[in-house]
Amino acid sequence: MTERRNIAVLGSTGSIGRQTLDIIAEYPDLFNAWLLVARSSADLLIQQARQYRPHMVIIADEQYYDYVSSALEDTDIEVATGSAAIAQAVTMTEIDTVVTAMVGYSGLESTIAAIGAGKRIALANKETLVVAGELIERLLKESPGSVLYPVDSEHGAFYQCLMGERMQDVERLLLTASGGPFRTMPKERLATVTAADALKHPNWSMGAKITIDSATMMNKGFEMIEARWLFGIRPQDIEIVVHPQSIIHSMVAFKDGSVKAWACPTGGWRATAAR
Repeated sequence: MTERRNIAVLGSTGSIGRQTLDIIAEYPDLFNAWLLVARSSADLLIQQARQYRPHMVIIADEQYYDYVSSALEDTDIEVATGSAAIAQAVTMTEIDTVVTAMVGYSGLESTIAAIGAGKRIALANKETLVVAGELIERLLKESPGSVLYPVDSEHGAFYQCLMGERMQDVERLLLTASGGPFRTMPKERLATVTAADALKHPNWSMGAKITIDSATMMNKGFEMIEARWLFGIRPQDIEIVVHPQSIIHSMVAFKDGSVKAWACPTGGWRATAAR
């Protein structure tokens, strides 16, 4: 019988975090939400705590600590606050896997702590590799018990395409992009677009930051850097391809001329990730 895994969800109130909790709820015999972390979405964190009954919740923004603590005082759930508490909590021996879905640079400290503790890491925080890819690569080599798995759809697709393959046989990685909401807009109109326009992604429902980064195509730059460190490939061997339908999430081209593609209809990634 498969042992039940205790999961730490860092960024539990965000898009990736909520999908992770959906999967935990769908497979209760396999996964248990042991630690939930949110930055400032106190009400949703309280709701999640009551639903999933984790051992601990952490609200990163200290001004919400009293509010969360008071709301959960009738439970046996431990409540903490601050970035130092997050970095300490992910090292606890009870935790098997750390899902890092915090936004931006904030995910770096906890990821480093989890690597040092030899945890399995499901990485959805691309900024960690953007700002410290070389450091993370070195720390993973120094902590052989720790393994990093990509959660972003494109990099998860690369990971699956490369299973059973040798990196020396890879010619290039093909990273797909929808092109965002402004793909067909004339350049002269771009000066008048608003943030609300940029938040209307044609294919995906995501958090505000990643949606804006997608509209400007900056997100693909981040993902290119992430792929470089995840798979140890040269930047010049990563190609970005605009694919408006978002059916192919990524492709791997090999030196023998063959190409492997990971394809799924829009919206299907979550169901596949669960399997």
